Amino acid sequence: MGGSRLLVVEDDAAMVRAATAALQREGFEVTAVPTAEDALAALPDLDPAAVVLDVSLPGMSGLEACAAIKGRSSVPVIMLTGRAQEADRVLGLEVGADDYVVKPFSGRELAARIRAILRRRSRPPGALVVGPLRLDPGRREAWREGRTLSLSPREFDLLAYLMTRSPDLVTREELMAEVWDPHWHGSTKTLDVHISQLRRKIEDDPSAPRLMRSVRGRGYAVVAA
Repeated sequence: MGGSRLLVVEDDAAMVRAATAALQREGFEVTAVPTAEDALAALPDLDPAAVVLDVSLPGMSGLEACAAIKGRSSVPVIMLTGRAQEADRVLGLEVGADDYVVKPFSGRELAARIRAILRRRSRPPGALVVGPLRLDPGRREAWREGRTLSLSPREFDLLAYLMTRSPDLVTREELMAEVWDPHWHGSTKTLDVHISQLRRKIEDDPSAPRLMRSVRGRGYAVVAA
């Protein structure tokens, strides 16, 4: 995956220098800008493989920028924060962030997270059908009974993996390893948030059969109705 261009959005000059040097050593090309407004202006022409976005920025915040980026592009977004509170991570994930890295971090860790996201996107399985659900990994589109489902990139990856394994129960640990990162050591609250959002979208008709089965503390399965 060397040569993939990254857009780093960070106003701390020392952090930019350190992150740029580390990512370049890992084979990435890096363009850095100091504000969310600069990032949004650069995004169409740059067409990066991923965006590394700080939460605390002058002007538009990183959270606002993430929502704006996801509103116009499917590019993966990895958010950086100096705050370790779980609530901040959940907010980032709710606006569409694909991953979250807490400062201070190593360049190798950040590069590994980026590669994991790009790897998942570069190896889509064939078309998947489970009951009324249909998913096209190549187009990254999903439908229920012909109706398009509006899914975030992470929700799409979760649904794709669960459909690939259907009707088997997939453990929480396996989902975190396969959809996030094989070396993930963070809170599984991240998974709970995305599963809850995904379930609301694929089971939005209360009169229809349930499509997702959960076993408390163990994992989840997508099943044919």
